[in-house]
Amino acid sequence: MRASHLFTKTQKQVPADETAKNAQLLIQAGFIHKEMAGVYAYLPLGLRVIERIKAIVREEMDAIGGQELIMTALQRKELWQTTDRWDDEKVDVWFKSQLKNGAEVGFGWSHEEQITSMMKNYIASYRDLPVYVYQFQTKLRNELRSKSGIMRGREFVMKDMYSYTTDEEKHQVFYDATIAAYMRVFQRVGLGDDTYVTVASGGPFTDKFSHEFQTLSEAGEDIIYLHKDKGIAINEEDLTDENLKRIGVEKVDLTKHKAAEVGNIFSFGGSKSEELGLFFTDENGQEKPVILGSYGIGITRLMGVIVEQFCDEKGIVWPESVAPMDVYLVRLSDEEKVVRAADELYERLTQENISVLYDDRDERAGKKFADADLIGLPHRIVVSNKTVSAGKHEYRHRTATAANQLSVEEIIKQLVEA
Repeated sequence: MRASHLFTKTQKQVPADETAKNAQLLIQAGFIHKEMAGVYAYLPLGLRVIERIKAIVREEMDAIGGQELIMTALQRKELWQTTDRWDDEKVDVWFKSQLKNGAEVGFGWSHEEQITSMMKNYIASYRDLPVYVYQFQTKLRNELRSKSGIMRGREFVMKDMYSYTTDEEKHQVFYDATIAAYMRVFQRVGLGDDTYVTVASGGPFTDKFSHEFQTLSEAGEDIIYLHKDKGIAINEEDLTDENLKRIGVEKVDLTKHKAAEVGNIFSFGGSKSEELGLFFTDENGQEKPVILGSYGIGITRLMGVIVEQFCDEKGIVWPESVAPMDVYLVRLSDEEKVVRAADELYERLTQENISVLYDDRDERAGKKFADADLIGLPHRIVVSNKTVSAGKHEYRHRTATAANQLSVEEIIKQLVEA
């Protein structure tokens, strides 16, 4: 992509109505556009980050047997009344509307009911199980306060997965496999060292305990108590003697931290299936409710947490795995030899499957360097009169303090091995 073709522009000033660092930087760098409080549009660079995060999540969900689908955002009132989760007193985040015929509908904040009801068309016998399905879906939640930038929005992208098994034992096997898969996701996006499995209540999802995945962050909205040696934590809301005994830790061994929730998983047992009429016939011909599990990762929230964790005074510092492009290529002259050298390097990098944002704009050097740091791609290459004459271009990693003078072949080798 050439910067001259990119319709977005960087902003020098911090947005006056944003207090969250992630939203400030993402707006300044041209990744997102704020439509209203808690509602953001994702621009070309922002969308590339989302798609790279989704690709990692998709790989890990497929690896444990997940099948991808996509459900509708519109939800039937009657379906949620069946499980007593339509009433605003029970679930206070609904967005609701009416169809032309007067029927009331909701906009999906979760999809347990919808997918479980659908499964009645496909599950009848133990031979039809297990089933694991997931989707990437835009969720809508009518939050009272929308803050923390894209880490808590009224509209956001989530990966939600649902497991359907014959019994609790098989459910637990998949539940544990999902925990491992989630930790691989967080490791791959750069957050693994700061993310912990956390015991929490089920909230509006289930009356059982759930597990959250919390990333230590001063920008987080949650408080967790962490046992670092065991690598587990408990949400402050659930810090009771009974719960501490259940997970086998003592309060004196826990340390208090601010954290941001990046994922959660819930066990419903057979209750949701019983409410919605999802039963199967076992090997002995007996009818039983299907066991349900629900598993979520906030994709756009994860993007916001990554920005909070990886930024400095100059801008964003994207991890290699989720950066929108690999290289920020800066051209510092319009002279023919410099343009030719930069164009040739751009083509060569592209041929090597190295993605490039090529800053070919008619801008001063300081502006281009500032934009490179703000946008935060992992690698920067500078092509100028000086570098062309020397036969070596200036290469620097985003986190490095000094640049190296490297030939094209050396640059290629450096990037391929990165």
